[in-house]
Amino acid sequence: MPSVEAVQGGATVEGGRRDQETISLVLADDNLIVREGVRALLALEPDFAVVATASDYEELVTSATELAPQVVVTDIRMPPAFQREGIDAAHEIRKRHPGTGVVVLSQFDDPEYAISLLEEGSAGYAYLLKDRVAEGDQLAKAVRSVAAGGSVLDPSIVEAMVNPVTGSGELTPAEEELLRLVAEGRPIKAIAAALGTTASATADDVEKLFLRLARDASSGGQTSLRRLRMLHEAIVDREEQGETLSRLLPGGVADMLRGHGQVPGETTRLTVSVLMSDIRGYSTIAEQADPSALARQLHVHRGEMNRAIIASGGTVMQFVGDAVMAVFGAPVPMEDHAARAVEAAAAMHGAQAEVNRRWARDGLPEFGLGIGVTTGEVAAALLGSEEHLEYTMVGDTVNLAQRLQQWAAPGESVLSDATYRALPDPPPASVIEPARVKGREAPVGAWRVAAAKEVVPELDGRQAGDEEERRS
Repeated sequence: MPSVEAVQGGATVEGGRRDQETISLVLADDNLIVREGVRALLALEPDFAVVATASDYEELVTSATELAPQVVVTDIRMPPAFQREGIDAAHEIRKRHPGTGVVVLSQFDDPEYAISLLEEGSAGYAYLLKDRVAEGDQLAKAVRSVAAGGSVLDPSIVEAMVNPVTGSGELTPAEEELLRLVAEGRPIKAIAAALGTTASATADDVEKLFLRLARDASSGGQTSLRRLRMLHEAIVDREEQGETLSRLLPGGVADMLRGHGQVPGETTRLTVSVLMSDIRGYSTIAEQADPSALARQLHVHRGEMNRAIIASGGTVMQFVGDAVMAVFGAPVPMEDHAARAVEAAAAMHGAQAEVNRRWARDGLPEFGLGIGVTTGEVAAALLGSEEHLEYTMVGDTVNLAQRLQQWAAPGESVLSDATYRALPDPPPASVIEPARVKGREAPVGAWRVAAAKEVVPELDGRQAGDEEERRS
C-alpha cells in the first residue's frame, strides 16, 4: 500500500521508493523567463535531466511523443489559444505513453483546473502553483512522485476542494447539468428530452443561463468568464466533440470516425491484420522486481512498441498489462496490411533487444516478446457509452492472434497461414504442424519466424516453466 506523507503542507501519495537513476523531463512554458527559471530549479537536482523544452501545445506533444520522457513539466495556458493547452497536452501524452508522469505548474488556484487534469485518474499527476515552486524542494518531490506513479496537489487546491467558495458565480446543480448538455453541442430538443421537459422551456432556461453567465462575467466573475470561453469553444468552434473522441480513441481513429459520421454500435466489416504481443515470463519478473522499477520498465517498453507499430502504419488498440494489441488496415484501409504487421513485429523485437541491452548493464530483468500475427475479416465498431467509447475489433481473427502469440517463444513471431500467404516477400520461416487452439474445432496452420540470437533474453528455470505451461 502506498505511503502518504506531507509536503509543504500539501498531500503527496508516493508511488514507491525513490530511484537513483536519472529522471528524464520535457519542460513546457510559453514564457521564456519562466521556462528558464524552472529549468534552473530542475538543474539543481543531480538525478534530473531536461531532454527538451517547448513553448506551445504542438511542440510539447511532439517532443514528448518522440522522446518518451519519464516526466513532463508544463504550464496550463500556452499557444495557440491560451486556454488549457497544458492539460490537454498532458492527457494526449498519457494516451500515447501511459507511464509518463505530469507536473502542471499553474498561476491559477482554481480547483476546476486541477479537476480537469485529474478527470481520468490522479496517478502520475501533480498540480502546483508557480509562485510556490521555489519553496523548499516542492517541485523536485513532485517530479519524483509522479515518476513513480504518485500524485501531488498544492495545499491551496486541496483546501479549495474541501472548502469550496460560494458566491454569485456559483450555479445550481440543475444549471450545471444544463450547462454540461449545452457544452456537449446537443440540440435543444435533445436537451429537453434528457431533462424531461419541453423544448420551449429548455430554450428559455438556456437563454437565462447565458444571461446570468454574461452578467457575472461583466462584474468580474472569473468562473463565469471561463464558462463562457468554454461554451465559445464548444458551440462556435465545435471542437469539443472531436477533442473528447481524441482522448478516448487510438490515434487517427477519431478523425476517421468524425469524417465518416460513424455512430456508436455501428459495425464495419474489414479485412485487416491483427498483432498481439506479450512478455514471456512476466509474472515471474513481476514477483521478483521492485514495483516502481518495473513500472518504469513497462513505460519504456510500451513507448518502444508504440513507436514501432505507428512507424509501420498500424494503430495501437490497447495496452493490457504486459500485452499489446495493434491492427493494420483500420481505421485507414491499406492493401499491404499483412506486410506492415510483420514488419512491425520485427521492429518490435529489434527495439526491445536494444532496450534489453541497456537494462542488462543496469542489472534490470530483460523482456522477451512473443508475437502473433493473423489476417482476416473483423467487425470494427464503436462500442460503449457517451462517457466512454472504444474502437474495437471483434471476430475470430482477433482471437486467433492471441492464441498464436502463445505459441511464440521469446523473440519469435508466429504468423497465421493467411498472413504468411499474403506476404509478397515472406521472411525465412518454418511451418508449424497444424494443431488445435482453444475456441477452434479445426486444426490451425501457422509459420514460425525464428528469433535472432541477440533478441532472445535468457529465462531462468521458473520463467522457462511458465513458458512451457503457456505454450501447452
